[in-house]
Amino acid sequence: MSDTINVSYDTQIPNNVGLSSDRRVLKALEKWHPGYLDWWKGQGPDGFQESLVYLRTAVSVDPKGWAKFDYVRMPEYRWGILLAPQVEGRIIPCGEHYGEPAWQEVPGEYRSMLRRLVVIQGDTEPASVEQQRFLGKTAPSLYDMRNLFQVNVEEARHLWAMVYILQKYFGRDGREESAELLQRRSGSDEKPRMLGAFNEETPDWLSFFMFTYFTDRDGKMQLESLAQSGFDPLSRTCRFMLTEEAHHMFVGETGVGRTIQKTCERMREAGIDDPTDIGRVRDLGVIDLPTIQKKLNLHYTLSLDLFGSEVSTNAANAFNAGIKGRYRENKIDDDHRLRDATYPVSEFTDGKIVVKEVPALTAINMRLRDDYSRDALGGVKRWNAIIKKHGFDFELTLPHEGFHRQIGTYTGAPITPEGEVITPEEWAARRDEWLPSKEDGDFIASLMKPCWEAGKYADWIAPPRVGIDNKPGDFEYVQLHMA
Repeated sequence: MSDTINVSYDTQIPNNVGLSSDRRVLKALEKWHPGYLDWWKGQGPDGFQESLVYLRTAVSVDPKGWAKFDYVRMPEYRWGILLAPQVEGRIIPCGEHYGEPAWQEVPGEYRSMLRRLVVIQGDTEPASVEQQRFLGKTAPSLYDMRNLFQVNVEEARHLWAMVYILQKYFGRDGREESAELLQRRSGSDEKPRMLGAFNEETPDWLSFFMFTYFTDRDGKMQLESLAQSGFDPLSRTCRFMLTEEAHHMFVGETGVGRTIQKTCERMREAGIDDPTDIGRVRDLGVIDLPTIQKKLNLHYTLSLDLFGSEVSTNAANAFNAGIKGRYRENKIDDDHRLRDATYPVSEFTDGKIVVKEVPALTAINMRLRDDYSRDALGGVKRWNAIIKKHGFDFELTLPHEGFHRQIGTYTGAPITPEGEVITPEEWAARRDEWLPSKEDGDFIASLMKPCWEAGKYADWIAPPRVGIDNKPGDFEYVQLHMA
């Protein structure tokens, strides 16, 4: 067991999967490595490749002490292949093969389906690094800059995790897919990333915080589902990835919370009682709460689209095959086959919102999305607690599931954040009430001035309550060496 917990550094690629004795896979990964480094240097954090960053690096997969912190230049970060320890006697947790021993090799009949799931997951990881490439230049503090870079190197490690699965278990197809993962680019017209939300820009730090809160939470839900996979190497890979993903959502939740806190503090100091007095609030050099709500609306709805269509035969097939389960499948009290079960699905039909009971097997995406929305609500409640503590009558809310949707039954439906059906013309006329306008974006951009003195923070965001690795408030999280 200790071999699968501790990470070996005896090859170029740190791992706990015995790479040094698996020459074929080691050789394939070493061949892929230079292209990966070219991608990182060209698409990773722009201008900071020589800076020393106080990063955590995995040294084991024991949840109690899996990482150490130290300064490192990002191109020299030891990206590795880390799987959670194998569970003795693990069974396939769902579908037609429920109760059978988990697979240690790819089952032939599910090979293409499994490969596609791995590729889609793998494609999201470098995409977010590309989206966040220029944010370091407007970092509101060295603390925030370091958190951005930690998220970036870990998303890149998650790419390694999926490439390992492709290289080890999918032969030539896996090698070709691994190469393709380095060819696509977020937002490219010719070769975009596979999922829509990963081709959007992340132009400012509030966008980054919303992305890491909402979109990385979608990543958490997908990883939780893949962690249930009957294909054991994928399950183990995703279980360890979840350990790292938690930090990304922490960065998002606390980043938005600190933004809200600073806005409320400034409003109190200025004697402004009405949070919707946008002009006066913006004159204070902070982001007004209605604009924060608009950003929330945008990122939440983009993230809902990542779950795919509410009713999906692809999702049903993956569940039936036992290669992707539901969120915390092992905690659900049912037959884990869903032969006769139903699930309520809301849809937009003939200009109306209706709820129908559909076979639970085809509503796998819908159930996962509902789990996601419940999970996302927790942070929104904590943000509202900050507003309430400062004495303001304003509440952030998650918009209706039909608002601003590009995928599924609600695609293009003219529905307000409150769930009211209106005409397409009225929706278009009122769009800027609900989603960030160009003017909103320009205002936020005007605040994005770098603040790189240790212990100092930009005027629009509050300091964190505690430092990373219990470091003091003036700790130099990034020793800058600008390219």
